[in-house]
Amino acid sequence: MVEPRFGYLSPATLGLFTDRYELTMMRGYREANHAPEATFSLFFRKLPPNRGYVIAAGLEQAVAYLGDVTFDERALAHLRERGFPEPFLEYLADFEFTGDVRAVPEGTAVFPNEPLVEVTAPIDQAQLFETLLINQIGFQSLVATKAARMRDVVRRAGDDQALVDFGTRRAHGTDAGIKAARAAYVGGADGTSNEVAGELFGLPVVGTMAHSWVQSFPSERAAFEAFVDVYGEDAVLLIDTYDTVAGAQTAVDVAREAGVDVRGVRLDSGDLVALSRAVRERLPEGMEIVVSSGVDEYFLRDFFADGGVADGFGPGTALTTSRDAPTLNPVYKLVAVESDGEMGPTTKLSAGKATYPGAKSVRRFVADGTVQRDVLARADEDVGGRELLVDVARDGDVVYECPTLDESRERTLETLEKLPAPVRAIEDPAEYPVEVSDGLAETTERLQSELRERAGGTDYSRN
Repeated sequence: MVEPRFGYLSPATLGLFTDRYELTMMRGYREANHAPEATFSLFFRKLPPNRGYVIAAGLEQAVAYLGDVTFDERALAHLRERGFPEPFLEYLADFEFTGDVRAVPEGTAVFPNEPLVEVTAPIDQAQLFETLLINQIGFQSLVATKAARMRDVVRRAGDDQALVDFGTRRAHGTDAGIKAARAAYVGGADGTSNEVAGELFGLPVVGTMAHSWVQSFPSERAAFEAFVDVYGEDAVLLIDTYDTVAGAQTAVDVAREAGVDVRGVRLDSGDLVALSRAVRERLPEGMEIVVSSGVDEYFLRDFFADGGVADGFGPGTALTTSRDAPTLNPVYKLVAVESDGEMGPTTKLSAGKATYPGAKSVRRFVADGTVQRDVLARADEDVGGRELLVDVARDGDVVYECPTLDESRERTLETLEKLPAPVRAIEDPAEYPVEVSDGLAETTERLQSELRERAGGTDYSRN
């Protein structure tokens, strides 16, 4: 019987956070004496629905993995039980990454076919990172993008109200809840309700009360009095357990009688536009309203357009699951491989899944404070503009100092300011121009032609 475990990664299991076929190929490369240098590129082929951009996130976890991944006795014993031979286990016991990594910094807007990460290393090493990179960067980029869209709406339609992640309980697991809180902050949220995310990442942590607090007391007034007695001016009172407007008046009365400037009240149900306006009329100046039911960028747009009033919002399910666009579908593809001592571009011709070959450069062009276009080029091309990919590791050593989360969050906010408004639209956004350089286009066409000729097959993509 397998011993039940909570289900989390630890140093003992980090190396095993990969799909079996990665280890199967690693063993095969070793036994076939086939370990050329190779470059893999992580990117996505198309934007999720109603997305004009994606905010890159999750790089810090990828960087940590490069330096921390090991296979200790527990991991080796597991693989031994699954039939992997001793010579391969001895290799894993001494595993050390020796390659190079380039990546887009967190908080940067990225677009289809642009590499978020490129790994160049002996192919057996580079193969190992596929699962974790897709997992960490794909998910966190989704959530950071969702948060950025909400932040963009409240900056432009509202009064830059606070946004706090309330979605841990609806996230798809413990790790997802923690990483969603982190990614939301990168995307522009102001904090989280998740205490462990606060401890791990230094995030501001916010908490109010639940309906259970109110229901557990003989009356709503008694519940508010007890809470204010404990928390004083930091108290935020949930006022919709019974009657929202009456609850607002009770909150005001309790605060006045206690002689405390209570911080605010929270609304979590009902017609939030109408209720927020009615509640605002009853609250003294300085007492805040927090809205926390069904919050996403579409709700925020309509809330402001219809005259709703609030000082802060607590998005939950829609944020931590990126409910309307729950996957980025990133891929990690071999784009260059060594032959006779030289790196050469490679690609696949699968219908609908062809890739641009070779290591890449992504150049961004900005004029008058507005991002104009990107150019996807070969890594050895100079096409002008600003290079987005930065060196993360060289010869296995991490050379990139990860920014603080505040710095990554600020990069996101600056990015949003520079993106054209039609690209930022939350419905039917305009397509951002990503051009393919002459050099990359020529290399792609030439290589595809050579591969088709070599394969002797039919080019179904042209039919």
